[in-house]
Parts: sequence; structure tokens; C-alpha cells
Amino acid sequence: MTADRRTPALLAVTSIVAIALSASASARAAAQSPAMPPIVQSCPAAYVIGPEDVLDVSVWGNPDLTRTVPVRPDGKISIPLLNDVQAAGLTPMALRERLMKALDEYLPSPVVSVIVREVHSFKVTVIGQVKTPGRYEVKDRPTVLDVLAMAGGLNEFAARNRIVVLRQEPAGTRQIPFPYSRLASKSTAGATGATGQENFCLQPGDIILVP
Repeated sequence: MTADRRTPALLAVTSIVAIALSASASARAAAQSPAMPPIVQSCPAAYVIGPEDVLDVSVWGNPDLTRTVPVRPDGKISIPLLNDVQAAGLTPMALRERLMKALDEYLPSPVVSVIVREVHSFKVTVIGQVKTPGRYEVKDRPTVLDVLAMAGGLNEFAARNRIVVLRQEPAGTRQIPFPYSRLASKSTAGATGATGQENFCLQPGDIILVP
């Protein structure tokens, strides 16, 4: 797991500033008036393929169709006979089923396997009061605490009870408060671990804002 601190990785910061300020204000208001924690989906059971991932696609008995393919930025892969096939947004099993159905027009009872060789699509960003802000590429489904740890943890100026996760959804940017102080208090008191609703899993493209 590595941090990509090149300038292009943080080009979006300018466009995020207005959202970040709004998120900070919302988080401050939430801290002043207790509210129910937001409903956040638990970690998905299966990996979802994304752009820049590298896949091993094997077609049994057909070496010409068996190859290692990158997922392009548009989310598609190129396969002989089929040309472009949408891969991003599918699990390996779902992509396997799609390829088998498409190849069925050309081959008798095709047997296909899809394996994720390299994961490059899962990137999250941490900005604000952490020791090492930046964009991080991860290989597994991380929780908020996982990525904060990768960023070196909070610095002394961090507002622990105003941390939010910014997530792009079809309806717009969603602001998800993260109860860092409550989780830290549980740890100090020796309480049981955080629930999935509290220390939830991140999604590719999420931004953790630490005011």
C-alpha cells in the first residue's frame, strides 16, 4: 500500500474546497446536536473490478483467447471475438458469466475463469490535519481507521469529532460523519471493538476530511 503524492493526485483539491468547508460546517453542527449515526453499508463480500485493475482471463482449451488484460479508464477490457467488454463495476464471477454468455455464440460450452491479478483501482484521499495527507492506493477494502493509520494518524490540531468522509453518489456528494472520538473513548475504556456502522469500509474515490 503506497501513497501517491504527485501533483495530479491532488488536482481535485481545488474543486473540493467548497465541499470541504460545507462538510466541516455540517460536522460541527452534528457534534453540537447528537444524532443517530448514518446508515452505511457493510463491506461488500466480493471484490468489484475497477479501472486500472489487471485481470487474468482464461478460456479453457482456447489459448488464443487466454490472456492478461488491463481494465481501461473507460472500464472495458478487450477480448478477441468480443472486442470491448464492460468489466468495471462487476465482480470477477459476474464478469465470468458475461464472458461465457458472449462466447457461447462462437464456442461450444465455453469455460471461462477471471482472476484479479493486480488491484490498482482502489484509491482514497486523506486531506486536512493528518501527519501524511495524500492519495493512497490500497489492495483490500479498508476501513476509515485503516486509512487514517496509513496517513500516520491525526496531528495535534485535528478536530476529532468533526471528521467526515466525502463520497460521490448519483445524487451528489454525500457527507458521512465519522465518530473518531467515540471510537477512541471505547478503546481507552477497553470496550469491545467498533461496529461496522461506526468504523465503516471506504469505497474507491472516497475522501476523508480531517478539519
